[in-house]
Amino acid sequence: MNAMKRYISIPILLGFLCCWSCEDDFLERYPLDEISPQDYFNNAYELKLFANSFYLLLPVHQMYYGGTFYTDQNSDNLVPPVADKRLTGIRTVPSTGGGWDWNDIREANFFLDHVAEFMDTINESSIYIAEVKFFKAYLYYEKLKTFGDVPWFNRALDTDSPELFAPRDRRDVVVDSMISCLDWAITHLLSRDKSEPFRVNKETALLLKARICLYEGTWEKYHKDTPFGVPGKDGTDFLEMAAEAAETLMTMGTVDLYKGPAGAEYWSLFNQLNYDVNPEVVLWKKYDVGLGVFHKVGQYLPNSGGDMGITKSIVDDYLCTDGKPISVSPLFMGYDSIELEAQNRDPRLAQSIFLPGDPRTINTPSGVKEIYFSKPPIDQAGQNRAITGYCLYKGVNPEYTQQQPSGGWMASIIFRYSEALLIYAEAKAELGTLTQNDIDISVNLLRDRVGMIPMDLGNIAVDPDWDFPNLSPIINEIRRERRIELAFEASRWDDLARWRAHHLIENIRPRGIKYIGSNLEGTYLKPDGSGLPSIIVGENLYVDGEGYIDPYQVQVPAGFGFDPGRDYLAPIPSDELTLNSNLVQNPGW
Repeated sequence: MNAMKRYISIPILLGFLCCWSCEDDFLERYPLDEISPQDYFNNAYELKLFANSFYLLLPVHQMYYGGTFYTDQNSDNLVPPVADKRLTGIRTVPSTGGGWDWNDIREANFFLDHVAEFMDTINESSIYIAEVKFFKAYLYYEKLKTFGDVPWFNRALDTDSPELFAPRDRRDVVVDSMISCLDWAITHLLSRDKSEPFRVNKETALLLKARICLYEGTWEKYHKDTPFGVPGKDGTDFLEMAAEAAETLMTMGTVDLYKGPAGAEYWSLFNQLNYDVNPEVVLWKKYDVGLGVFHKVGQYLPNSGGDMGITKSIVDDYLCTDGKPISVSPLFMGYDSIELEAQNRDPRLAQSIFLPGDPRTINTPSGVKEIYFSKPPIDQAGQNRAITGYCLYKGVNPEYTQQQPSGGWMASIIFRYSEALLIYAEAKAELGTLTQNDIDISVNLLRDRVGMIPMDLGNIAVDPDWDFPNLSPIINEIRRERRIELAFEASRWDDLARWRAHHLIENIRPRGIKYIGSNLEGTYLKPDGSGLPSIIVGENLYVDGEGYIDPYQVQVPAGFGFDPGRDYLAPIPSDELTLNSNLVQNPGW
């Protein structure tokens, strides 16, 4: 079985953790069967060194492309050059791999098997035990989202362990075990203001608990009575735990929302070099070019193309400044230009997509021209192309220093407090207990950050284009708020999956900006001075019957082939089914 991909590396020599490296060779770990627990697990420092290795699993900016801001390309938020295999329904059953790997969980269990003498006392050692319990829950959460039911292993297994041939445990039972790990971690971790920088803290563990409970609660509710549901469960217990964990975090007094300068209150949160004093970011990664810890995201995002595109679907979801959707608001200015489209809209739209005049490269040295966005590069190719015409501005750091071949050091957010506010509001809404006060201490704080009109529980405008017309107005609006606030932060597919929202992707092709009939039509010319157009519709740009860019017109002509009876979960590799006759394949595979 293939080892799980390492996202980051952490130098453990001298216990140094102020930066996390992007190169795996900084970390060398002995094989588990060569470690003598009696020689290794003797004090807090040794426990810390072992715990350090699990920080490799956290998602942060990669070396190239758009870093964490490109992770929504498996959803209806972003359009990559090649359509996602899950969305198109073309995945096949692998013989091995496919995420069915247990090495990291075995390492966590190995550690926990041999630190029992430390676990009943509250001391420095308990912090690192809590960290490993946090990561065990984190690892199982990824397994749960991928496969549903999975075996829960309480100890590190050997090649002859009978548990290797056990059936999968029911998903709600696995989640209960994950919560047990997190509750222990929450009890023993220090709060953010007291913990060592760059390490998991109490707030992070509370946020992960709330995230997992919301996921499982809504999964059980909306997949009820389907092959993916949990018999006898409707998710109520997990939704209650989600609201409780989020509320605990909200009342701790150690975190708050960040608010940047006027006009950049939201945008400026995502391109900072350092989050030491940022009240909203509860866990982040620091980079340092001098230490060889860097990435090149700063070279890709400001290009405004990146061979990626934001969908019309998410752009249409941003409300107008009167709090009404574009379908009914008199403030909506239409699609004739990007500028008009963003006018009178939730300020987070203008702070998430490039608009004419937005900076791409600033503070350049003498003789180097500063660059500002003018129009989307829809006539380009490769990394210079904007696939849909809507270009990602969220996460862009236009500073010249961050765009050099030697690499940049823009920090990477891993967990932020805003998510807790959204979890709280959604869990309460799903439970049917949401009040105006609940909205005021959650969603309306996020709106207030950008000067957006507050949500009024008793005065929600009816949207004829709601994504979920069979659900209540408040659930629709809270789901909209979540999509907007957490856009391009790797949450959208998980949301579609737990809401059983295949109707938003099945047989649908994503669309982009309006081209035919907009101020862009006919303005793209070849750079050779010939005056000839650089765009030939039907050759290097595809457009639908209404004039909107239709990037998958040829690639997936019938729309996404997502199969709701199969594609919510991944298949178990065929070799694993052969090795263990007690494993049963997921539905539809």
